Amino acid sequence: MTVEKMYTSHLYKTDFYTWTQEQVSLLKTQQWDQLDTVNLIEEIETLGRRERQELRNRLGILLGHLLKWQFQPEKRSNSWLGTIREQRVQIKLLLQDSPSLKPYLNEVFFSVYELGVALAIRETELGEQVFPEICPYTLEQTLNPEFLPNQNQIEEQGE
Repeated sequence: MTVEKMYTSHLYKTDFYTWTQEQVSLLKTQQWDQLDTVNLIEEIETLGRRERQELRNRLGILLGHLLKWQFQPEKRSNSWLGTIREQRVQIKLLLQDSPSLKPYLNEVFFSVYELGVALAIRETELGEQVFPEICPYTLEQTLNPEFLPNQNQIEEQGE
């Protein structure tokens, strides 16, 4: 390992921002042999995981607030509505920036519902038995800016 590579690797641990700027400079000047490839690979992998995690988190928050909206209509607020709208906008932007996440969204939709239920239980203090075991909304409804669930939707589905 060259002295430059050792220094670059050390920078990764001691001054991450400077390390990123140095890696960008090395990439732009095509100095491939000077790149801190081990840490660069790790960071690129982390970026992909971070995008997926953000998508899951935002979807969980959105589902939780839709459940709160549906099962505590007497406590509906502009704050809840604002959170629902914000999560939809941010999910839309994430999918615009990374369209390849769309299939992942389909893949995790029903498993992320558990996060939404956990949030709704925590924030409403309603029991787990109040909320449907399976997500009562489709992905399309969940992301639709016009969709807000009503209590009678669940009653109609249960008939």
